[in-house]
Amino acid sequence: MTTGPLSSRQLANMQRLFATPFAEIYSLYVTKVQRKNRSEAELRTVMSWLTDLDGTQLDQAIASGESLQEFFARVTVHPNVVLITGSVCGVKVQEVEDPLMRNIRYMDKLVDELAQGKDLERILR
Repeated sequence: MTTGPLSSRQLANMQRLFATPFAEIYSLYVTKVQRKNRSEAELRTVMSWLTDLDGTQLDQAIASGESLQEFFARVTVHPNVVLITGSVCGVKVQEVEDPLMRNIRYMDKLVDELAQGKDLERILR
């Protein structure tokens, strides 16, 4: 993802991900963190930090059916996301060129850290 042009398959996969409803991804995140003995409240704290949405706004985003692309187009991503480093699915988040894909990877990385048992204080940089 960081060098050379994307293949047609990679581009199609990205477009499919961008069109995925935020609610679908959020539901998968809830399942993931609860399976690792973390709470949905902790997930909501992480999501609120990342997106600057309060609980009501987050509920509205989940209920709206909006895609990840629409979701990230309207939220304000926390300025400290640049401090998020590491890999998700073998790709270093800080090296992802596409801004929307980078934001999605930041979100994935934060949820991974929560599921791995890191303290909220460390996750929320």
